[in-house]
Amino acid sequence: MVTSTDRAFLAQNEMGMGYEPTFSGATSLFRRQYSRNLEGVDMVAWGVPYDLSVTNRPGCRFGPRAIRAVSTNLAWDGGPWPWGLDPFEILNMVDFGDCDIDPGFPEQIAQQIQDQAREILKSGAFLLTMGGDHSVTYPILKAQAERHGPISLIQIDAHSDTWEEHPKRIDHGSMFYHATVEGIISAETSVQVGMRTLNEKTHGFTVLDANWVHENGVDATVARIKEVVGDQPAYLTFDIDALDPAFAPGTGTPVCGGLSTYQGQSLVRKLGGINLIGADLVEVSPPYDHAEITALAGASLLLDMVCLIAKARK
Repeated sequence: MVTSTDRAFLAQNEMGMGYEPTFSGATSLFRRQYSRNLEGVDMVAWGVPYDLSVTNRPGCRFGPRAIRAVSTNLAWDGGPWPWGLDPFEILNMVDFGDCDIDPGFPEQIAQQIQDQAREILKSGAFLLTMGGDHSVTYPILKAQAERHGPISLIQIDAHSDTWEEHPKRIDHGSMFYHATVEGIISAETSVQVGMRTLNEKTHGFTVLDANWVHENGVDATVARIKEVVGDQPAYLTFDIDALDPAFAPGTGTPVCGGLSTYQGQSLVRKLGGINLIGADLVEVSPPYDHAEITALAGASLLLDMVCLIAKARK
């Protein structure tokens, strides 16, 4: 029997976008098949439902679920505007489900994330992650660095997440400081975009704060990113609070004066030519969202990331 519902479970080796009613069915990311068989897979969608390190409003543990649900609005035949391609005719992408973590042992969670990311990366597939709070990027970067060495970080965010602390804590505002000190990140070839909180120490990062982006524009921002990163292995991390709260109210630490959804999407769409080895989108907090505005922005940005990789491989 042919069915147009629950393709996340029932589709068999299906490439390309297809039709399924947006209001029903299993809600995998972009209706991709749920699978943990990574043979022949080009891209893996993965959720990390963790928010124990937030410093303000919790709730982004529900981010992956909300992003998957709203992504049904984006899984249309023919591919997303304005890319002019169907990324899933180019990339065999599966939804791997969520990271298996136990909040009863919080001190073990970072290692659990790193171990599971490492297993996925062994397949050679591109890992696209949904957070969760921003601390989840740190163990993923550690797993990536095991394969690539020091990584260039492209961080689109309202906060630097490089505040110094001693001793080391599990926190979503300090993990990139530790990653830099530990040699996981190459700060001199890394860029932070959209910052609008004060941190007097850059730790070697190139910082293009929100005012710089607003005053110089997206094209100049992208040109500067490419100049700094060069051809180094780069990881793209997009904290949804990079967007102004008018465009992303559902996040734990909102800061006014941020990017519009259009600016955020334009930044991602124009990153072609960079050697991206992985990407994530974090800090979508559904309890503070309204009308799925933030989740939809997150899902749309993730789809742009997918299309960016697909276009590079076309």
